[in-house]
Amino acid sequence: MVGTCTLLSSSVVIVFLHLAYSVYSKPVQPNIVLVVADDLGYNDVGFRGSNTFVSTPNLDKLANEGVILENHIVSATCSPSRSALMTGRYPIRTGFWKGNLDRDEEFGLGLDETLMPEMLRRNGYRTHGVGKWHLGMYSWDHTPVKRGFETWFGSYLAQQDYFTHKTVDGIDFRDNYENVNGEVVDNVRSDLEGQYSTHLFTNRSVELIQAHDQNEPLFLYLAYTSAHTPHQAPQEDVEKFAANISTNNTDFLKRKKYSTMISIMDDGIGKVVNALNEKGMKENTVLVFTSDNGAGLIGSNYPLRGGKRSFFEGGVRGASFVYSPRLEKTGYTNTNLHHVTDWYATFQKLVGDKPDQHEKPQLEIDGIDIWKSLSEGEPCREEVLYELRDPSKRLDYTGKNARDLARAYPVSLNTSSTTIQLPYDDMKPLKSSNYAQDFFAIRWKNWKLLTGTGLTVHGWSSPTGQADEYEKFSDENGKFHNWTIVSGTFLYNLSVDVREKFNLADDHPDIVKKLLEKRQGYMDIVKIISERNHDKDGVSLVDGVRKPWV
Repeated sequence: MVGTCTLLSSSVVIVFLHLAYSVYSKPVQPNIVLVVADDLGYNDVGFRGSNTFVSTPNLDKLANEGVILENHIVSATCSPSRSALMTGRYPIRTGFWKGNLDRDEEFGLGLDETLMPEMLRRNGYRTHGVGKWHLGMYSWDHTPVKRGFETWFGSYLAQQDYFTHKTVDGIDFRDNYENVNGEVVDNVRSDLEGQYSTHLFTNRSVELIQAHDQNEPLFLYLAYTSAHTPHQAPQEDVEKFAANISTNNTDFLKRKKYSTMISIMDDGIGKVVNALNEKGMKENTVLVFTSDNGAGLIGSNYPLRGGKRSFFEGGVRGASFVYSPRLEKTGYTNTNLHHVTDWYATFQKLVGDKPDQHEKPQLEIDGIDIWKSLSEGEPCREEVLYELRDPSKRLDYTGKNARDLARAYPVSLNTSSTTIQLPYDDMKPLKSSNYAQDFFAIRWKNWKLLTGTGLTVHGWSSPTGQADEYEKFSDENGKFHNWTIVSGTFLYNLSVDVREKFNLADDHPDIVKKLLEKRQGYMDIVKIISERNHDKDGVSLVDGVRKPWV
């Protein structure tokens, strides 16, 4: 009897070990939480050594326990960065090299693009989007729940009032999903008027985590609108988070609200992480945090030069980190070169997606798998395209006139100077400053080249942030230097000149030549775009709500 029992026990152990091996020999797909801040200053978080009166304890803890990314390159404005993130493709491929989407613009990510939530959903993920979209909404097919998200809670367009949730005079806040017939159920949440957007985004994210079935992996895209204009925050939160900014100065009161907006977001991220922990999901989660671009208003990108709309480092280095218990090496700052497109490729590899085995073909991506770079510090990429603009790829109602303006304006500028100030009034004849842009910006190793016509040049942010609501940068002597539109060629060695003070183009013509030779290869893949409806202002406004119209 004893022998029989022993035999049965051994059999049970063998079966158990076999089952355990079957389960654990396969890598478990991680939960993915992707958090994007909006117009966040590079220096406006504690983990970057901030001295800007902003309290971010939750972000700091995650960053310091994860991997801080020193050279994480995004785009200079919202829509191009988000397009690159969602597709793994440079904006030149998707047409978003043109810049941000207008609210009545008949444009969006092409329906032939496979977006990140689509890719993850076909691999068994539950996919939920919260916050800001800004990638197209002129037809329902371009809205989030038709692009891979099971649910979408938030806005379709760019900035909106944090309390009324209106874009200009139209409500743009919805709680959407797709019904069994494949139709978008558009729940416009006008009932949420008066409630602060950032709180709403956090609460919905926590609810999604609490309701999640852990038998399936989760993808949560949490795209906060903080700290984008308008600078608004509940007074009780200002008193809670910005009490250390003691001033009666009107301009610094704006800074208090800006700082509060970031702290409210930080507090929300803490609640999201707590929800993951309480649900038992944190140990198998990869959490990525980044800004879509640098601060252009009131924030600080110190010590970097420039800000939003500029391809100087202050505009394109996102304050970024990755946190995950799955990382082999943590608690350090990774100095490898990374790009916002890399998250698509990295997640694709982590979840085991086979892009050539799906009915919808995946277009060529520019991102690379950076997991070993993050987890083990291995070198990865040497080159990143910052941007390429050529109006000859733009077909619009102004036609040839726009292209002529782009090449003729501005003219006769000193090619090595960054101090020439063009009066803003001189730009008014142009419908858009984009028409005056014909340039190429690229980084190879530690060399960075900016060359062409219509380059936006900023000065430097203050270490403590700006006191004025408008873009204010200073030159190296502390004098006001807002922005300049210039033509020329600028070469910087970022390994010794991260502030981009010294133009070395004349000293290293060989490097300039090498980088210029790369331009044509990128030109060959630029998507020609057509803007057809800028004469239809208000077309998206239907009965006080912003809606698709095509």
